[in-house]
Amino acid sequence: MFPATSNTNIIKNTSHKLVLPFYAYASLAFLVSAILLFTSSSNFTGHYFHPEILAITHIMALGWGSMIILGAGHQLIPVLIESSLYNEKLAYASFVLMAVGIPLLIYGFYVFDMGPVTKWGGRFVLLGILAFLINIAISLSKSKQENVHAIFVFTSTIWLFLTALMGLAQVYNFTTWLLPENSVHYLSLHAHTGIIGWFLLLIIGVASRLIPMFLISKYKNPRLLWWVYGLVNGALFAFIFLFFYSAWRIYLFLPGLAVAAALILFIYYCVAAYRQRIRKQVDEQLKLSLLSVTMMTLPLILLFAIIFLLVTKNEEKINLSLAYGFLIFFGWITAIILGMTFKTLPFIVWHKIYHQRAGIGKTPNPKDLFSNTIFRIMSFCYIPGFLIFGAGILLKEPTILKAGAALLLLTAILYNWNVIKLIMHKAVSG
Repeated sequence: MFPATSNTNIIKNTSHKLVLPFYAYASLAFLVSAILLFTSSSNFTGHYFHPEILAITHIMALGWGSMIILGAGHQLIPVLIESSLYNEKLAYASFVLMAVGIPLLIYGFYVFDMGPVTKWGGRFVLLGILAFLINIAISLSKSKQENVHAIFVFTSTIWLFLTALMGLAQVYNFTTWLLPENSVHYLSLHAHTGIIGWFLLLIIGVASRLIPMFLISKYKNPRLLWWVYGLVNGALFAFIFLFFYSAWRIYLFLPGLAVAAALILFIYYCVAAYRQRIRKQVDEQLKLSLLSVTMMTLPLILLFAIIFLLVTKNEEKINLSLAYGFLIFFGWITAIILGMTFKTLPFIVWHKIYHQRAGIGKTPNPKDLFSNTIFRIMSFCYIPGFLIFGAGILLKEPTILKAGAALLLLTAILYNWNVIKLIMHKAVSG
């Protein structure tokens, strides 16, 4: 999702051969999820615990969001800690295990068979995450630099491992009595450990490094980021405690308020970085990434509405819960990936092809390696597609859902077009 900038030190520690497969896999996963969203759009008028919705959710969470983050993380960590990545073989192992495990897991959810195929998929995914976690942990232990952004990444990966472990336990619980309650009972715990602990914590930690970098901003505020770190982790610990030990749903507002406070501080951080930027012109890619920051508030608003209804009327509005998940995975997570891909991948490809020619002959700019026109059309499809599909969920209207899904499918096709154009780029003689 993230790293690689014009600073060549970011790239020299990690081979492009390791990073590019993660990007390619994630882009394909986004396309597959968009196809399934289009063919299964009518299912979003029913319950969220549906095989096809489970499959789409996990493709977006693992194949799209997590794969691109893991690939980029292997490149960003050496920069944050100013030290080499511990072991590239572990990084390759992480890719292979995840690449094999994700389709097995998704197939199991799609046909709703929690047998050996699904279990092996869960095991491979868990081992792939463990390989990444070990690599980061040892890399950090060998570094003399303590960096708040690196701590965000490391902590979020621990939460990812715990999320995957809980998910595998839920899979086993369908066929073997392993947990005290049925697997559906733990769905909100599994989901929010991943959403808050993995995605929210990591995106804030990494975006707070990259957004000022791409804006060429002088703004730094580690103390504020530590407050954000404490609020997000505190909210998650509080939610877990309440899940197991309290039946009073009104207390769920407390972790929600902590997350809201963290988001307010992070938005303040981004606004301050924007105001103190040296580069006055902001390109479309960064604008989309900045838009994703404000989109983080939308699912939080829905979450408060869901809690309010649970407390006052003791009822769950299924369409609100579906919209909540959609806003997270197809909203701010997708928006920041769509923007940051074309701020990071061009530099990886440029360095792969042109770094030896830099300073000797004329070379294209990284931004010239992809089509900005295709990116703009993609953005014009994505934003209305996202809004229309979200409205379709709330209104429970299949026609609106299909229209939104069609635009999101076109978004995925255009995204893949540009990614393929980048990865297949050949050297231009100068």
